[in-house]
Amino acid sequence: MLLVLAACSEAPAPKAAEPQPIMQGKQLRFPPGNAQLAMLKTTVVTAAESITVDLPAHLVWNEERTQRIYAPLAGRVNRILVDVGQTVAPGAPLLSLSSPEFGLAQADAAKALADLQLSDKALRRQRELFEAGIVARKDLEQMEAEAQRAKAESERANAKTRLYGGSHTVNQQLTLTSEIRGMVVERNVNPGQEVRPDQSGPGVPALFVVSDPAQLWVQIDAREPDIVSLRPGATFELIVPSLPGKTFQGKVAAASDFLDPTTRTIKVRGVVANPERLLKAEMLGTARISRKWGEGVMVPATAVFLRGTSHWVFVQSSPGTFEPKEVKLGFEGAKESLVTSGLSPQDVVVSENGLLLAREFRIAEEAAKVAAAQNAVAASPTGAQ
Repeated sequence: MLLVLAACSEAPAPKAAEPQPIMQGKQLRFPPGNAQLAMLKTTVVTAAESITVDLPAHLVWNEERTQRIYAPLAGRVNRILVDVGQTVAPGAPLLSLSSPEFGLAQADAAKALADLQLSDKALRRQRELFEAGIVARKDLEQMEAEAQRAKAESERANAKTRLYGGSHTVNQQLTLTSEIRGMVVERNVNPGQEVRPDQSGPGVPALFVVSDPAQLWVQIDAREPDIVSLRPGATFELIVPSLPGKTFQGKVAAASDFLDPTTRTIKVRGVVANPERLLKAEMLGTARISRKWGEGVMVPATAVFLRGTSHWVFVQSSPGTFEPKEVKLGFEGAKESLVTSGLSPQDVVVSENGLLLAREFRIAEEAAKVAAAQNAVAASPTGAQ
């Protein structure tokens, strides 16, 4: 009986379909209460004053406060006197080499000194003989010239050994030292390693790198429109993903005069203070600059879409009514875009789910075309019959 009664009861009325948006001229009108309206986020257009631009940045050592130490002569490493993280002063020894080439330089300096001493003695005797009238002036002048040559040779040999911190003692021990005050930030040498002067130059690791990590260089890849805001002396903010919540103030030191043909960017070098040594060389970050504009309005980058070769936005003319407008961009950033024509301040644009609105436009346009074709057929004499 229950089954019979259930079968005889009335079925629930079907749920009415939600009214769809319709086209009126160039505008798309949504009926009040349409569920899709809640998905369309809008933003009020504002006059362009400044825009935040994020550019890729790369931290490197400050080359004006950095020294890379290579081996000037061939030799074998005897002792390593410092390690990474140690602070060194100018003239501090870093490592000791046994170098036969340096031994030859020491021997040349010692022989040149002996020749100089001998020529000085010979010159004194020659002067005494000249004053006694025993030798001619020509012989004295020849001995003076030989003494000058010996002195010049001794100074040359001594200058070579002094360049590497040597002395007149022939011990073949060459000590490499730091010429700046800083910290040992790299070490690429081991005891007993054979080193040569040809193991130097770009692409070859230095035996030691001494630098001042309290100040680093920031290499920025800027686009052509951004170079106006990155002239020497301009400031920027450095943001590093591995240090969330922290920003570092930097200043532009130099900018390149040419574009990289591969990346089409301009190389900009900045300087950032690092007193707490939170920043490390080879870190990747973002250089944030504030770029000022003259004319135009700012819109979210998500509000602009491309149709063919033109840029468009959806403008809300009244609640629930939207119209596409073609615009011209002066700058297209990751978060904001500058519109130079097509919009005015206080216009309301769709900033989220614009693709959904574009789909509804296409559906409504097709429905309007079908309805227009049906009306045309019904209005014709053939259709009336």
